[in-house]
Amino acid sequence: MSFDLESLPQVRGKLLKDAPLAPYTWFRVGGAADALFLPADDADLASFLKALPEEVPVTVLGVGSNTIVRDGGIEGVVVRLMGAYWGSVKHHDTSVSARAGALDLSVAKAAAKAGISGLSFLSGIPGSIGGAVRTNAGCYGAELSDVVTAVDGISRAGEPVTLQRKDIGFSYRHTDFASKIVVTQLHLAGCGTDDPETLAEEIAEHQRRRAETQPIKDKTGGSTFANPDPPGTPDARSSWKLIDAAGCRGLRVGGAMVSEKHCNFLINTGEATAADIEALGELVRARVLEHSGVDLRWEIRRIGRLQSA
Repeated sequence: MSFDLESLPQVRGKLLKDAPLAPYTWFRVGGAADALFLPADDADLASFLKALPEEVPVTVLGVGSNTIVRDGGIEGVVVRLMGAYWGSVKHHDTSVSARAGALDLSVAKAAAKAGISGLSFLSGIPGSIGGAVRTNAGCYGAELSDVVTAVDGISRAGEPVTLQRKDIGFSYRHTDFASKIVVTQLHLAGCGTDDPETLAEEIAEHQRRRAETQPIKDKTGGSTFANPDPPGTPDARSSWKLIDAAGCRGLRVGGAMVSEKHCNFLINTGEATAADIEALGELVRARVLEHSGVDLRWEIRRIGRLQSA
């Protein structure tokens, strides 16, 4: 899509043309956005969307943890909610309200500091809370659907929207609410109160566990594939075990590699392209399907245009 920034609505935040997106993703790969919008606040975002022509695509990019931005970049406008306003977290009694740009770890720590229990598991989820709710992310036996009471957002038409938990359509690593809604804030319920130091130690233990079992110091994107069976399923199958059994640990395509430490993680070893990473993921899927008959489902979001030849 070709357009001039002058043709786009006026904003109080930042609006950048042909903005490289690789620096905003954990894989550090991908092309540019036709335009990148960093809104100042809800009102800035709402007025922009209301004035933006309907034919211009809008894509929301969080902190880019569980995302592959393809090498051809992203058409239209990419919205990124970042900065102090979008990262704020507030609490009241045993509940928390977190704006969409707040890191999951920050939400967990804010809840712990306030003595609110039941939210420490968020510290094990990479990325921002707005992205986490889209995929009903979870770890350590809990997921967002266990704690979300409501989600605030702004529609593509620039109108405020609030969805109650029952309207979100949570399932394992999936939600049903419209992709055109930009999530702006989550409301979360804890399960009571506890000593802040005890909760802080829970978070520290989660962080130690992640460091021991996951390649968190590499350029990666978190868990690549959803487990075939939802939590609680008898004899539930794990993606990493299926990948390992199919002989994919350490498998490479170009500069992309299946992690030796945890083989449900893909790694950019330094020179990978987005195409390398996606091709490696598809190769892993094919080998697992051939070996075990399981068709793994991508948990990592893949967005944008393929690089033209």
